[in-house]
Amino acid sequence: MAVLNQRSMARCLLFAYTFGLCFLYISAELQRFEHPTKVDKSLSFLVVGDWGRRGAFNQSQVAFQMGIIGEKLDIDFVVSTGDNFYDNGLTSEEDTAFEESFTKIYTAKSLQKQWYSVLGNHDYRGNVEAQLSPVLRKIDSRWLCLRSFIVNSELAEILFVDTTPFVEAYFTDAEGHTYDWRGIKSRKAYISNLLKEVESTLKESTAKWKIVVGHHAIRSVGHHGDTKELTKWLLPILQANNVDFYMNGHDHCLEHISDSDSPVQFLTSGAGSKAWRGDIKGLNRGGLNFFYDGQGFMSAQFTRTEAEIVFYDVFGKVLHRWNMVKQLHQSI
Repeated sequence: MAVLNQRSMARCLLFAYTFGLCFLYISAELQRFEHPTKVDKSLSFLVVGDWGRRGAFNQSQVAFQMGIIGEKLDIDFVVSTGDNFYDNGLTSEEDTAFEESFTKIYTAKSLQKQWYSVLGNHDYRGNVEAQLSPVLRKIDSRWLCLRSFIVNSELAEILFVDTTPFVEAYFTDAEGHTYDWRGIKSRKAYISNLLKEVESTLKESTAKWKIVVGHHAIRSVGHHGDTKELTKWLLPILQANNVDFYMNGHDHCLEHISDSDSPVQFLTSGAGSKAWRGDIKGLNRGGLNFFYDGQGFMSAQFTRTEAEIVFYDVFGKVLHRWNMVKQLHQSI
């Protein structure tokens, strides 16, 4: 299970004791959770997104196959790329959708591990504070959802980024939807501060593998396509700091795109329930390695020298496999 970094806790206590301003420090530095690797120093996890539909649209079938693959790979945890509860997030901490779409669906023994989750745009249409509440962790201890945070395993550092506030249209043309922007008093300041934290974290990271997770795609040939705000503001930071993978949901498909200007691999896993058959854009197909418009999920396995990414459909069939090798010691 995740453990809050002791250094962050110690600093927080110091600020609280000296100034009574612990909350200011927490808002300025992302919370960091330590998640150890296996004894052999390897790491494996599943990635699923856009899933919470009380088992409908093949959510239960995807969950079943996740359990099988999770056991086979002896996964350490699960990553959720957002849109955790449809159609409009959770209404409160007591909303039955939490158990009916999460606890009662992902029941396999192998999935009884920590779940690290980011918020999606549909989650922002509900009560965001409820989904972030520690009360949910009392209902199901697997659940950990924050706006932005870091998971460190020494081998890999995973930076979870709250991408919904980046999208200007949610503020200017909500199309009849109501978004819960509590905690985001100024969109401009929120994005600016978050980007600074992302850049600082990636620059300081000594992890062998650098991974960033967000809900929205930077690159996608699916329904929503590229997210222009992320390509403008976030992508240059990833490229400049040797990020290996950007993992996301939002488009209800599975896809793998290679960046043309850096080693970054864009991995979409947003097919946890309802998929959009035949919904593929003809624009910006450069670097496209794989696209699938049905339901499924993804696995990621890491050692110090190798990474393997595998996409599966709703029946557990392997659709796409991609391997990457790194030197054990960087040349001087």
